[in-house]
Amino acid sequence: MKVMIRRDSKGALSAYVPKKDLEEPIVSMARPQMWGGLVTLANGWQLELPAMADDTALPITVEARRVAGAGD
Repeated sequence: MKVMIRRDSKGALSAYVPKKDLEEPIVSMARPQMWGGLVTLANGWQLELPAMADDTALPITVEARRVAGAGD
């Protein structure tokens, strides 16, 4: 699924899923660099993000895979 990752004015990361019109803060990351690992959203969804360079500019839209989450 397409997911836009962005950083707000306070530096917090969030993920926006256009198809679901869902925006949630990223509350945890399996890897400190985020890319190529799992991130957990505030609603409980876990998304596997693609491997990318650590200095990838945000905002960016990527193809992520939903691994688990509320309602599974």
